[in-house]
Amino acid sequence: MDNLKKVSLSAAMIVLICFFLPWIQVSCGASKDSLSGIDLARDGRSILWLIPVLTLAAILASFLGSWRKLDFGALIGFITGIMTTYLMNRERMRAEDAEGLLSVRPTGWLWLGLASSIVLAVSSAIRFLSPPKPS
Repeated sequence: MDNLKKVSLSAAMIVLICFFLPWIQVSCGASKDSLSGIDLARDGRSILWLIPVLTLAAILASFLGSWRKLDFGALIGFITGIMTTYLMNRERMRAEDAEGLLSVRPTGWLWLGLASSIVLAVSSAIRFLSPPKPS
């Protein structure tokens, strides 16, 4: 059980760090530019601000532990994992659907954040659904 908590916490921290790293790379000829999650959130996609807010909530809830034999850290981690997976995948699909003169593609940091959010959702779901330890 403690190993799953460590996996969830590590995955949440990776998602939070990846939010500030380049997600989308745009290139035209020799010119290249990249956009991070924070750049995309500032540029009119304000729902992306849920990623760092929910991830910080999952990290804090993981440290607080369980309350009345219900692991709220695991529940919040699961919700965070599902929401961040959806939001990051939506940005990936937008980048891949862009056609035209510019070459737009997702970076490895987006893929790492997406994979970490899936790991966060799965490990938190297993933690939440597993029977509690006897005291």
